[in-house]
Amino acid sequence: MDKIFAIGDIHGCFNKLCNLMDKIDIDHEKDTLVFLGDYIDRGPDSFEVIEYLIGLKKNFRKIIFLKGNHEEMLENYLKGPDKLTYLKNGGQSTLESYTKHHRHHGDSIFPVEHLEFFKSLLFCYQTEKYIFVHAGLKKKVKLESQKSDDMLWIRKCFINKKFDFGKRVVFGHTPFNKPFVDPYKIGIDTGAVYGNKLTCVVLPEITFYSS
Repeated sequence: MDKIFAIGDIHGCFNKLCNLMDKIDIDHEKDTLVFLGDYIDRGPDSFEVIEYLIGLKKNFRKIIFLKGNHEEMLENYLKGPDKLTYLKNGGQSTLESYTKHHRHHGDSIFPVEHLEFFKSLLFCYQTEKYIFVHAGLKKKVKLESQKSDDMLWIRKCFINKKFDFGKRVVFGHTPFNKPFVDPYKIGIDTGAVYGNKLTCVVLPEITFYSS
């Protein structure tokens, strides 16, 4: 049976990402690899993380990248007047990471390929048995009618509600000390950037790997 590998919030923790990828036994042709967003901010190596993920995209036949609230905050920072919100939420570390790798004075510190990657991110992805989303879903709302703000930002009113969405929801965004599992959802943000582990869940067997 083909497997699904889902990885939680990376937040610029490049070394943990590399170590985790070394641990998982994934078939590049048959299995699906899903990243749940929040690749950047707070951690030291956001540039390296995005560069690595773009490389993975070229080597995996079935790979999905979801958008996190931090990618949305970066987009808002780049196009809007509210710079402070992004900087106060870990964006300064991302700017510093990109500045270190910037080679063309006067141009944007963000390579075109990286900006295209951010624009390509999805809000959700679903299979026959699972829904993958960064933060969660609002109950009693069809998937196609969910608001992007909820999918990127929702917390307690999703996590604390025992609601059946018809498929098990796999999410990140809210950090736990260990993976959160109940009959309706699986949370795999285990706070890598806060000194805890970066986690991958393998489905359908619900096996966890961490770095």
